[in-house]
Amino acid sequence: MTRSTRERIVDEALRLFAERGYTATSVAEIEAASGLSPGAGGLYRHFTSKYEVLAAAVNEHAARTRTQIAATLAETSTADSSAGVEERLTRLCRAGLAKVREESELTRVFFRDLSRFPELVAVVHEGLLQPMFDAITRWFRTQPEYAGADLDWPAIGAVLGGAVVHYRLFQETVGEPPGCAECDRFVASWVRLALGLLPRPAAQAIG
Repeated sequence: MTRSTRERIVDEALRLFAERGYTATSVAEIEAASGLSPGAGGLYRHFTSKYEVLAAAVNEHAARTRTQIAATLAETSTADSSAGVEERLTRLCRAGLAKVREESELTRVFFRDLSRFPELVAVVHEGLLQPMFDAITRWFRTQPEYAGADLDWPAIGAVLGGAVVHYRLFQETVGEPPGCAECDRFVASWVRLALGLLPRPAAQAIG
């Protein structure tokens, strides 16, 4: 599918912001990367400023994330009805890792550049990070094996979701996974920790 000029500007700007930083990226460089004549003002036919391009990228990615998370949860609930809890946990963790990888550019910009733009920090928090934590919380609350567990699920969602975000962010910024734990080992450990939250009778049945 052919991208519109506006879409190219948003996509290429986000890529450059992730690679070089917001301040170090010029409007002319965004225009060149988008297939426009650098310095000719083509970007301003679609946006009033470099900041507006950044805001558009943040808002569009957040909106897409909310839609994707809802669809993924619905799909997972249907597909997982006959799978064991360990397999369902594995799918949940891998889905989270895939989503964070998909948003790796935005995540890098968020942690490096958005502190000066609190209104955009709020968009990323409310549209991307918190929905992922909430999705994990809702998932655990709807699984029959965890029905008897009297736990602080929002806090657990933050811990497990935070581990997924940190794993991909560390990998993106350092170039290797945290603790040199490749993806399969991370997922297996994440699942093992989540299985430890099972109420004792259910845990004994799994074991």
